[in-house]
Amino acid sequence: MALRFPVKLLISSLMLMSSASAFAANVYGEQLEGFQYPYPLQHFNFASQQQTLSMGYMDVQPAQHANGQTVVLMHGKNFCGATWEDTIKALSQQGYRVVAPDQIGFCSSSKPANYQYTFQQLAQNTHQLLQQLGVDKAVIVGHSTGGMLATRYALMYPQQTQKLVLVNPIGLEDWKAKGAPWRSVDQWYQRELKLNAAGIKKYEQQTYYVGQWKPEYDKWVDMLAGLNSGPGHKKVAWNSALIYDMIFTQPVYYEFKDLKVPTTLMIGTSDTTAIGSDIAPPAVKAQLGHYNVLGKQVAKLIPGARLIEFPGMGHAPQMEEPQKFNQTLIDDLAR
Repeated sequence: MALRFPVKLLISSLMLMSSASAFAANVYGEQLEGFQYPYPLQHFNFASQQQTLSMGYMDVQPAQHANGQTVVLMHGKNFCGATWEDTIKALSQQGYRVVAPDQIGFCSSSKPANYQYTFQQLAQNTHQLLQQLGVDKAVIVGHSTGGMLATRYALMYPQQTQKLVLVNPIGLEDWKAKGAPWRSVDQWYQRELKLNAAGIKKYEQQTYYVGQWKPEYDKWVDMLAGLNSGPGHKKVAWNSALIYDMIFTQPVYYEFKDLKVPTTLMIGTSDTTAIGSDIAPPAVKAQLGHYNVLGKQVAKLIPGARLIEFPGMGHAPQMEEPQKFNQTLIDDLAR
């Protein structure tokens, strides 16, 4: 007896299997060795918490007619400095110097066995990097978790922050206060050990790109999957667990009102990102991650903030629609 199997389902299953296996073919080192960065990768070595650490970064000079301004791009939790590739190019063509660091625990930077992760510590690390590079004042652009870090940076170093731009930042709400369950670091670690290409792609497709997919997104899945499946597998997962604990337990939400720098919020309105929502009770989950509402609410909390919405776009507008995003950012910086 012939088995009936829907052709569409069979084709989509085979495509997913082939794409997942294609991604799994690339394995990268503990500090993302082997992955091709879009611009020369440099390293800043410094002492922190009784150990020597190395912070990867790209420092891209203006392509033409330097305007004397520097933009610092802060990546998100499942991102790297490299994921700013299109934005770096667009900004450098407009005369900006662009610095895109990988934070400690991420991508091309050290994965310490022990580290007390705080947004203050990561902000200080970045500030030390900028001092080393001779950058006294910069536009700070933060995406996703980088938005929480950029907010903390602007609170700590208002004199060094020319402007703050938050791109679909997480932390526009306090998930813990809204009832999202707490996970222990050990629970986060077990969750992170299970990461694979197929799971990463499924999550990104749903959250970053509102169900859509383009071939150019593949390399970002490859980047994460290759790092997570490489020789640093356990160290990468452990640092990721520590970072998730920092994100969940150290809200910046209550301090948006204290920002004293010009601030722009850039929000893809179909974003639903919320830490802890995957294990939250249905009634709690329903209250979390409504960026179409959160953007407007937080814009009112930040003194003089400007809100720019990208209707129908997801968590990563700079990757979903680079041309539209970059032109909007350039126009905003020129104001």
